[in-house]
Amino acid sequence: MALLQDWQTIAYNQEEDKKKLQKFWQDYFLLEKGIYEQLLENPDEVVTGTVKELAEKYNVSIMEMTGFLDGINDSLKEKNPIEEMTEDTVVNLGFEKELLYKNMVDAKADWLYNLPQWEAIFSEEKRKELYREQKKAGTIVKGKKIGRNDPCPCGSGKKYKNCCGRNK
Repeated sequence: MALLQDWQTIAYNQEEDKKKLQKFWQDYFLLEKGIYEQLLENPDEVVTGTVKELAEKYNVSIMEMTGFLDGINDSLKEKNPIEEMTEDTVVNLGFEKELLYKNMVDAKADWLYNLPQWEAIFSEEKRKELYREQKKAGTIVKGKKIGRNDPCPCGSGKKYKNCCGRNK
């Protein structure tokens, strides 16, 4: 069985006691924060190795490293084969800085996008701009409502009620 399936079975177990699951995620988020702190110290260095080697390097279990790789995968320059990954699969942690920051904002992971290491990577203005861009990306803006007697937006010249707005 692939590592990702094992991770998802543990992390998203619906039968597990809610308090145990909450504790599991609290512990995981602390480990995740520690890995990001180290990665952001040298943001241009592409860390590579097998899943097992990276787990040892960051002092986490193979399962926790699998969860980390699952979380960072969308922010990587070159995606890892997380679906069929084993502990001997060679993976990389070469991330796109802006994309990683935006994905942290999107995940509402303030403990990650507020890490002090970001200050050496982006100015405060740039971080605010990236934050706003990401928040705006998730906002749905409805267009102006067309009134019955307004000109039809299709360009026919007829009133909306006599054209596209007609109940057929």
